[in-house]
Amino acid sequence: MTDKGSGLTHVRSDGSAHMVDVSAKQITAREAKARGSVLLSDAAIDALRSDNVPKGDALAVARIAGIQAAKRTPELVPLAHPVAIHAVAVDLRVEDDRVEIEATVRTADRTGIEMEALTCVTVAALALVDMVKAVDKHARITDVRVTAKSGGRSGDWTEA
Repeated sequence: MTDKGSGLTHVRSDGSAHMVDVSAKQITAREAKARGSVLLSDAAIDALRSDNVPKGDALAVARIAGIQAAKRTPELVPLAHPVAIHAVAVDLRVEDDRVEIEATVRTADRTGIEMEALTCVTVAALALVDMVKAVDKHARITDVRVTAKSGGRSGDWTEA
């Protein structure tokens, strides 16, 4: 039983959380994009640009970690539905004081894929911090958010 009055689809009228039944929904193509940043010191940026990170190829490790994380989202986010991941792209761009991470996740399924995109960016950022922590103990993950979604009943949305 969903509490229709509150508009919260994952909360029953008695206040308990539950997984929404999506079995009757149509399968549609869906995409979600998410972004985030890892703020870094000049030394860490220099190490990334010169491919001189002590642990190895930090950007490649972060990219693979993000892809793996997107596929494992339902194990980490309790009410997320397992969805068939059809594509994951993780782009990492080294800027003057940060690495910008953008994930695009695609599926054809019954429910959205925003949690997968957010998990992808977050774990990619965590992996990057782990890779550069010997160079920068103050690396900071910031501004992780969904920037766009398409498909499904609620339609398309893009961050303003």
